[in-house]
Amino acid sequence: MLWLKAFHIISMVAWFAGLFYLPRLFVYHAMAEDRVSVERFKIMEKKLYYAIMMPSAFFTVFFGLLLLRFYSFYPTWLYIKLALVMGLLIYHFYCGKIRKDFYYNRNVHTAIFYRVFNEIPVIFLVLIVILAVVKPL
Repeated sequence: MLWLKAFHIISMVAWFAGLFYLPRLFVYHAMAEDRVSVERFKIMEKKLYYAIMMPSAFFTVFFGLLLLRFYSFYPTWLYIKLALVMGLLIYHFYCGKIRKDFYYNRNVHTAIFYRVFNEIPVIFLVLIVILAVVKPL
């Protein structure tokens, strides 16, 4: 079980690194005005999303599901954590949609929108860690 927890946490840290960095790239991409910068951001965003975020999201969920088998019952905090993870997956895939919009030059949001959007995973991280460590419910 400890190995599964370790791999779950490692995957989660890598996933969150991408969830923090991709929207930050969106901020800079939205501000970019020259073609070279715009094309560079497209490449960076695509590589980050597919090479780091997708695999780490998959492995976070995979190892998390394997850990579920060690519970004989599911406490309330775990249901809330799973709901938050679902919300985080929605955020993740919405980032993928935004990435695609940028790729096809269809972005409709400003850099200010992305600065606020970039803070959303922090809320998820704080709540998920508190639930997993403190287990308040």
